[in-house]
Amino acid sequence: MVEEHVILVNEQDEAIGSMPKMEAHEKAVLHRAFSVFILNDKNEVMLQQRAAHKYHSPLLWTNTCCSHQRMGETNIQAGSRRLLEEMGFSAPLKELFHFIYKAPFDNGLTEHELDHVMIGYYQGEPLINPDEVESWKWLSIDAIHDSIATSPQEYTIWFKIIFEEFYHYLEDHKL
Repeated sequence: MVEEHVILVNEQDEAIGSMPKMEAHEKAVLHRAFSVFILNDKNEVMLQQRAAHKYHSPLLWTNTCCSHQRMGETNIQAGSRRLLEEMGFSAPLKELFHFIYKAPFDNGLTEHELDHVMIGYYQGEPLINPDEVESWKWLSIDAIHDSIATSPQEYTIWFKIIFEEFYHYLEDHKL
């Protein structure tokens, strides 16, 4: 299997090269990424629980899906591709904002990403890919906020960072 490459970027999100994904996480190099939040008509977010065999953050809860863009792929194309691969459905996506974060893991890897946050709406149940996802649930935005405050160990490190940005975005904007 060919290792995925990530797109290296500067702080203005201009591509400056590529690198194997694992190497980029070992060296904590800034690269492009995306995070998708799917909401239903009750304004609940579809969360996924990462599969038990993932090399980092297994069985932790996180946003609907996230990953890295491929060369030549728009942010929306990448989000749509990964949503279908991980959660088994398609939904129109809209990019909300982007920001940079850096988050080290216990295993020595570091996420250093310029993350494009997207939103979409879906009413059904996903057909989860068991190679990627253990489980899923709908949870209200306020319930997520409260749960992260009381049980932060149940969530991925990046989700806690991204959700805080998403939460503040929602305070300032009507969706």
